[in-house]
Amino acid sequence: MNPIVLVPARMAASRLPGKPMADIGGVPMIVHVMRRAREADIGPVVVATDSTDIAAVVRDAGGLVQMTRDDHQSGSDRVHEALTALDPDGRYDVIVNVQGDLPTIAPGAIRSSLVPLDSPGVDIATLVALIRNEEEREATSVVKMVGSEIAPGRFRCLYFTRAQAPWGDGPLWHHIGLYAWRRAALARFVALPPSPLERREKLEQLRALEAGMRIDAIEVDDVPLGVDTPHDLDRARRMLGA
Repeated sequence: MNPIVLVPARMAASRLPGKPMADIGGVPMIVHVMRRAREADIGPVVVATDSTDIAAVVRDAGGLVQMTRDDHQSGSDRVHEALTALDPDGRYDVIVNVQGDLPTIAPGAIRSSLVPLDSPGVDIATLVALIRNEEEREATSVVKMVGSEIAPGRFRCLYFTRAQAPWGDGPLWHHIGLYAWRRAALARFVALPPSPLERREKLEQLRALEAGMRIDAIEVDDVPLGVDTPHDLDRARRMLGA
């Protein structure tokens, strides 16, 4: 594999506008994410953005930027545009999409996302972590992966849902929204229209499953904090000692 890491970032988040620029210990959040992606050491790291402000702080921190359009409906669309501009000859065959609001993501977790792609039948790889408290089991903000364990800590994903699923005794798995795409799978995905279950659950990955694409997941120890609200930002500052 020859991976590239792309970090989509935009200023227009509805619940926390301008969040990539949010200060965490004197460093913008997007720079924290970029640095952790670099520490994973799996390939070049490029921030894909439509914001000149984001581009400026990334470049000031020594990072790479690819400017994109401002009308994308999803991070996957932004990543695909950036990849096409950066690499028209197709040198990179795996694209790791690290969300720009995960300042506590572990570099080891980013590396782990590549493991399922050792199997040629896997189109997309992602991450899950064991849900350990009852509040998360019931929270609709916590996306659950329903899948079959095909090896210790590795799953073939059958469904993703905001509901508490599957029913009955046993573990529940928290889906972490980081994806490692085969290049052809990403191109196919962005060409598809939103699917019925995607629209109903508001989960983009269901488009891939409904189209018959295979997603496998690897278990990691911890769920990185996704920063969506001012409360999340305060938590991130505490976690990072800022």
